[in-house]
Amino acid sequence: MKKISGGSVHKLPDDIKKVLLREPKVFALWEDITPLARSEWICWMTSGAKPETRGIRIKKGMSKMRGGMRRPCCWAGCPHR
Repeated sequence: MKKISGGSVHKLPDDIKKVLLREPKVFALWEDITPLARSEWICWMTSGAKPETRGIRIKKGMSKMRGGMRRPCCWAGCPHR
């Protein structure tokens, strides 16, 4: 499996890894952003209380990164840093 960078605080979950590997443009952006930015994305995508929220956030995150967004927007930020 291709090496994918994780975050500064959060480990990259397998479900997000799989999506990144299918999305070359998003993967390139992912590798270009800082470890702190990657942690922000991971925390935002995984912090929903319901499993369906996580799935929605992963899809939305990939869409936003496809558009060039480097950090989640309109979110207070990762409370774990």
